[in-house]
Amino acid sequence: MVNIVFFKAALGFYFLGMASFLYYLISRKDRPPRSSFALTGFGFLTHTAALAARTAEASYIPITSLHEAMSFFSWALVLAFLLIEYRYRIYILGSFVLPVTFISLISSATLPMEIKMLDPQLQSAWLGVHTILAIMGAAAFSVAFLAGLMYLIQEWFLKSKRFNNLYFKLPALDMLDNLNYRAISFGFPLLTLGIITGSIWAEYAWGTYWNWDPKQTWSLIIWLFYAAMLHGRITLGWRGRKAAYLAIIGFAGVIFTFVGVNILLQGRHAFL
Repeated sequence: MVNIVFFKAALGFYFLGMASFLYYLISRKDRPPRSSFALTGFGFLTHTAALAARTAEASYIPITSLHEAMSFFSWALVLAFLLIEYRYRIYILGSFVLPVTFISLISSATLPMEIKMLDPQLQSAWLGVHTILAIMGAAAFSVAFLAGLMYLIQEWFLKSKRFNNLYFKLPALDMLDNLNYRAISFGFPLLTLGIITGSIWAEYAWGTYWNWDPKQTWSLIIWLFYAAMLHGRITLGWRGRKAAYLAIIGFAGVIFTFVGVNILLQGRHAFL
């Protein structure tokens, strides 16, 4: 199938892009080589072609299986990286984003890739709207996680007074804290809309807006966590290290909701 060819090509480009960005991470260069961005760009284009080809072959938006969802998550994360890079020029971000992208995509490659017939109950436009919003929100929370991780690394360098090459490549703490906040501020409305549209879709497919399915329940828990995090930042000044730790904890919950619930807590609301 054509989509598999493009998928494997994207996987190869992302691997080479990851290797190039990781080389920059340990090198003495001020900026990553242009090939890092070129390889990532080629990976994104071929990945986009893979998603488009699979959509044409399946006749529905390909986000109904765990393979498809993880593939789309990887695509959304690279899209977020490219937009952030265009706006802020945080060169080192690629050294953190590309490994996460590659791990997600190589994990996706180990899962069954065949296109299945869609259950008639799921044949609704709400399927695509709900799932795309939820996964795009997860990609935004991934950026917040990486910003929090970089914040803690940079803070450790400052406190230990070890100013090596990595220290000078990492952005200032204020910029990382701001990126953390902006990513969560962007992801939270997407998650909110994802839950709302998911409820509408559930009523259409199953005759009830909410049935406390494991994935619905954990999505609500994640929503409450990020709502509390944003509230704490605005009203209580939860910034800096605390915000970084919370972003990391929140992302762990996102991964569990996205993958773990599907494997450990079977319910009606699971990937095929």
